[in-house]
Amino acid sequence: QKMVDPTLAEMGKNLNEAMKMLEDNQRKAEEENEKKYARKDIPGPLQGSGQDMVSILQLVQNLMHGEEEEETSQSYRLQNVGEQGHMALLGHSLAAYISVLDRERLRKLTTRILSDTTLWLCRLFRYENGSAYYHEDDREGLLKICRLVIHTHYEDYTLEGFNVLYTKQPVIYISSAARTGLGQTLCSQLGLPLSCMCRVPCNTMFGSQHQMDVALLDRVVKDDVESGKLPLLLVANAGTPGAGHTDKLGRLKELCEQYQMWLHVEGVNLATLALGYVSSSVLAATKCDSMTLTLGSWLGLPAVPAVTLYRHEDPSLSLAAGLTSSQPVEKLRALPLWLSLQYLGHDGIVERIKHASQLSQRLLENLKNLDFIKTSVEDELSSPVVVFKFFQEYANRDQTLHAAQTSTIQHPIISNERHIYDTFNQWLGEQLAQLVPASGVDVVELEDEGTCVRFSPLMTSAVLGTEIQDIDQLVDCLKMKIPVLTSTLQLREEFEQEVRRTVGLLYIEDLGWPGLGVVRYNYHCDGKNDDKQEKELEKINTELLKKLNELESDLTFSLGPEFGGQKNCVYIGMVTEDLDVSELVETIAATGREIEENSRLLENMTEVVRKGIQEAQLQLQKANEERLLEEGLLRQIPVVGSVLNWFSPFQASPKGRTFNLTAGSLESTESMYVSKVQGTGTTPPPTPTSSLAKQRLPGQKAFRRSLRSSDGFSETSSISHCDDLDKMDQRPPTLSPGQEQGPLEMEKAEEQKEVVQAKTDTDNLHRDKSPPDCTKVEDQASER
Repeated sequence: QKMVDPTLAEMGKNLNEAMKMLEDNQRKAEEENEKKYARKDIPGPLQGSGQDMVSILQLVQNLMHGEEEEETSQSYRLQNVGEQGHMALLGHSLAAYISVLDRERLRKLTTRILSDTTLWLCRLFRYENGSAYYHEDDREGLLKICRLVIHTHYEDYTLEGFNVLYTKQPVIYISSAARTGLGQTLCSQLGLPLSCMCRVPCNTMFGSQHQMDVALLDRVVKDDVESGKLPLLLVANAGTPGAGHTDKLGRLKELCEQYQMWLHVEGVNLATLALGYVSSSVLAATKCDSMTLTLGSWLGLPAVPAVTLYRHEDPSLSLAAGLTSSQPVEKLRALPLWLSLQYLGHDGIVERIKHASQLSQRLLENLKNLDFIKTSVEDELSSPVVVFKFFQEYANRDQTLHAAQTSTIQHPIISNERHIYDTFNQWLGEQLAQLVPASGVDVVELEDEGTCVRFSPLMTSAVLGTEIQDIDQLVDCLKMKIPVLTSTLQLREEFEQEVRRTVGLLYIEDLGWPGLGVVRYNYHCDGKNDDKQEKELEKINTELLKKLNELESDLTFSLGPEFGGQKNCVYIGMVTEDLDVSELVETIAATGREIEENSRLLENMTEVVRKGIQEAQLQLQKANEERLLEEGLLRQIPVVGSVLNWFSPFQASPKGRTFNLTAGSLESTESMYVSKVQGTGTTPPPTPTSSLAKQRLPGQKAFRRSLRSSDGFSETSSISHCDDLDKMDQRPPTLSPGQEQGPLEMEKAEEQKEVVQAKTDTDNLHRDKSPPDCTKVEDQASER
């Protein structure tokens, strides 16, 4: 064994310990760097070893209900999910759990669920021998149907792709009343140019104004065939998205069979196929090639897929188009519907759809009895959608309106009236939705009718829980709003005329403002630039708006809408029929003049003060020069001046100046030193004021017409007589200094008092009513 030098052995041992320490320090530094990296770049909730289930659910709850003001409608809907909604939500959890089963058992289970759900839906909605495709986006079913039709008509599409489409361009026909953007979505997803999409207009000369023009469609399809194009598919409506109208599905089906086109139907009215009685117009949808059902909104089921029922004999083409799938997991999309349909049963499904139809009929019956309300319902007996609007007939403009509707160029007066009605109906729909949120009414824009209020309970009642009492409340709110709309519409023209004839006011025509009108006070500029004039105009109108809001009235004054409104204007909202328009305009003009005069007075006062300060500085400088001449040069030397003033004091009268703000001039203060009192000077001019309000009865709001003018006049005269009596009781006769009141003077005072009392009694006798209590009248007068 080789001997090792003890010194070297000790050195090696120390080296090993030192290296071990260095390695340990390096390892600790690397761990610290990893920790720092994790804290810096990894989001907070993912740090550490994870969070418990309670914390995660609490976070979800805070995100759902954290901001109560913004999430009011969504929280309200979550409260009305119901047990059938819980079954649908349970279906999503079960679908995720079932997906972990072995492949064979999963295949058998999904096949059973899919076949059961498809059979139930085909029986419920009278669509025999149909297949079903379940999808999240309600437009996806129509997209898959388009792919199926393309594969059917173009045999080599799978191999050659767009080349076969180029030789014979396909055409898809949709109604002009279809939902917005449907054609663009189909073309973009299918890779087709927009020229492949043809919008078919609705009838304009005869028949329904909202149904697809079948005769025109026939001519268009014939022209496309002659030009070498291929008519591919027609999208019809059983309940248009706007007003719920149904196309002539029977005639459209015959036309599609003639040109070998595919007929696809969608719309809310398809829900009525589950009822015992179905109108013939909707029943014709059972003969179409495919239809899309949105059961989630109809039955109040959250997160359930939409269903597209279709008939096709070749399963390979359905697989190529994506309507069927070999993946068992995709078949589990039907599981939420499978659970929910079993939970509701046939009676529950029919009862929900029937309840929505009854709500529509209840509202429609009440609307028929209301004046100034026009309904736009095609089939009143079966349509579950009610569309109405506020409209006031003008007898002297019926011919003009008819001429404007039949001509291509619309009359400007009729165009303005329609714009005003659109604005008023927009306001009406927003008010009704705010007052009765459970009704689910909304505002819709129709091409022919303009802005209307829509009630579609099949889309909202199951989720919102709408009941009959909500419809009655909606009708009551509508009855309260109609008089306000009619009176505002009638007084708009009078308000415009009053403003235009009033000096200092400018009428601003804003057809998009739901109210009496818009007015601006014109600022009279004196050679000022535009920027300064604009600032003065903004200041005056802002102060005018503040003054008007301080008045005790029922009117609403505002700066107008946040976006799109005129600047430096006063917007007046809805009014009632007892509004005194002349008093309102006079008050606005008088208040504006008062604000302008006060502003001018303050501006003039500022200029006067500035000039007065400059004059005071000049006079003070002149006074200092005079003092130097009077005292002499020797008195200005510090030491010599003190000694000289001690031997020979200099007597000088104090001379001061005071600035009179009223007169705007400098005055001497000698009178103050003489009288020891500061003078008040001249009387200042009175502040410009305006008689803003007329004499009103107690409790009467501003700008309201008095409905008891004669009584008010008689009460005024009685008040004056009672005031005279009260003054005679409290006022002693005037005596000269040192004179006492003798019996003769007392007798004259009593006689004068009796004369005033006799005059009051005579007036009350002519009025044939008892004289009012003087004390009460005096209290009313003092309150005014």
